[in-house]
Amino acid sequence: MAGNEPQERTEQPTSKRLEEARKEGQVPRSSELSAAAVLLTAGGGLHFLGGYMGSRLHGLMTSGLSLSRELALDESLMTSTLSTEVAHALLACAPVMGLTLVAALTAPMLLGGWNLSFQALTPDFTRLNPLNGFSRMFSTRGAVELGKAFAKFLALALVAFWLLRQKSGELMGLGSEPISMALVHAASLTGYAFLMLAGTLGLIAAVDVPWQLWQHTQRLRMTRQEIREEMKESEGSPEIKGRIRTLQRELARRRMMQEVPKADVVVVNPTHFAVALRYDETRMRAPIVVAKGADLVAARIREVATEHLVPIFEAPPLARALFRSVEIGNEIPATLYVAVAQVLTYIYQLKSARRDGMTPPNPPDIDPTIDTTKH
Repeated sequence: MAGNEPQERTEQPTSKRLEEARKEGQVPRSSELSAAAVLLTAGGGLHFLGGYMGSRLHGLMTSGLSLSRELALDESLMTSTLSTEVAHALLACAPVMGLTLVAALTAPMLLGGWNLSFQALTPDFTRLNPLNGFSRMFSTRGAVELGKAFAKFLALALVAFWLLRQKSGELMGLGSEPISMALVHAASLTGYAFLMLAGTLGLIAAVDVPWQLWQHTQRLRMTRQEIREEMKESEGSPEIKGRIRTLQRELARRRMMQEVPKADVVVVNPTHFAVALRYDETRMRAPIVVAKGADLVAARIREVATEHLVPIFEAPPLARALFRSVEIGNEIPATLYVAVAQVLTYIYQLKSARRDGMTPPNPPDIDPTIDTTKH
């Protein structure tokens, strides 16, 4: 059926897909770039430090072969002398060897950065399957790698042939030079050859690096279905998110209802809106809204207020204005100070009259023309 056909990988990999691939050890790498960096470093080291290294090695060779008859016949000194001379030779070569080692370690990080993946170290016995090996050899990627290897061999062979043609006279003349000069000259020629070969590999790397980046992206491309599934995993399904929002609203409503018994008055519409107000002149600059709701929530606020003997005051314009302009926990706006003050004053007078057994005061006339659109 058409719905079961495999989808084409037409979408760019997401950041999550790239991060997962990185954890698995899949990062773009260019062997040509690494080889060029190592050869360039080694060639530069030999070119600039070859004289120092050659003179040191010549001095070691001269001192090592200048032995008296007694020392030459003393077998007990052979091992210690040899180890000392080898250590001195390694110290003489240490600058170039150290630079080359640093280049070998840091060159792979030029493309893809540092990446330590333990998943990549896990044995994969499927790679031992000869059929899989043949499929990789005769794949498009295998053909491209074979073409790259042949092109690299051809380019390096041509450069090496040109170097031999250009420097053949100097190479043949090394035998007629004094040993110290020959060593320095040989190191300089070797460094020059490395630099030329590194330049050739650099040109190859300039083509290989974009190819490796493109190939890495192509391998990680995703189908639209995979992207949708990833979004569901990261953000959650709509059903779960809807359920979470419902629970959050229910928890918020419960917390709001717990504040209604602490209110000083509930202003109602009388049926459509209900807003509970609280005011403490010692701690508040203005009254705050502790609960509000419409329709069924408004009815529940009235029920809770009645159960806890919280006064209910009917003022439709004021109830609408409070409901639309003030969020729960916020102070009322200055434009409603007078109307709310009249309501609270009446409530305080009503409580005092009931406590003292006096005649209850008449309710205040709240301005019915309150413009709720301004709030």
